[in-house]
Amino acid sequence: MKIANELRDAYASLVPIAPIRDRLPAGDVAAAYAIQDSNTRRWLKDGRRLVGRKIGLTSLAVQKQLGVDQPDFGMLFADMAVCDGEAVAAGRVLQGKVEAEIAFVLERDLVIEQPTMADVTRAIAYATASIEIVGSRIANWDIRLVDTVADNASSGLFVLGNTPHSLNGLDLRNCRMNMTRAGEVVSTGVGHACLGHPLNATLWLARKMVEVGRPLKAGDIILSGALGPMVAVKSGESYEATIEGLGSVRAVFA
Repeated sequence: MKIANELRDAYASLVPIAPIRDRLPAGDVAAAYAIQDSNTRRWLKDGRRLVGRKIGLTSLAVQKQLGVDQPDFGMLFADMAVCDGEAVAAGRVLQGKVEAEIAFVLERDLVIEQPTMADVTRAIAYATASIEIVGSRIANWDIRLVDTVADNASSGLFVLGNTPHSLNGLDLRNCRMNMTRAGEVVSTGVGHACLGHPLNATLWLARKMVEVGRPLKAGDIILSGALGPMVAVKSGESYEATIEGLGSVRAVFA
């Protein structure tokens, strides 16, 4: 696919491309996912290791803005993982932004059709605070739904907190999030900003992954969706996200 090749080239060259939506049938999300899947298969063939998924568009306000009624998803690869506090080299992500999320790690496969919330919660080993470092291969972040879907849901890198937490006793619906840069609060949010509850988004993903033939497996990481607004990255700055019940995690930019 020509568009898939162009997006891969943008990853490698760090030169963004023009929006692709006018080159696809209007609103053809299936075509956009076909482009994403083409690149996923190519990257897997090239040796990248699939370690999880990210969920995007979990804010109802953003869904309304883009004219959609459900989230989207992208692939997480092992080479996208950054340690808490590890410096991210300049230029590693194109047009980088950060957002705070709750991450889940699975201890059981979710391969059954139509999994329930009980299946999902039973499959989760632990939750942790995380920062997703999103990026866009589309110039100036001029995106609509098909642009971001084709571009692996605007994935970049991700940072997981180092302290795992059992779901027992966590109030993930009402937990507060604060993200700071140099001590200044730059983003705030709450658990229910993510599709009403982060586990609602995770259940949606589990069902969708079975539907598309890439079911979630034990060990997979799930970034469940942003709890607050994205923040544009500044070189030389450190961003710390604190989520009630889950502690904190830092993304540092060289």
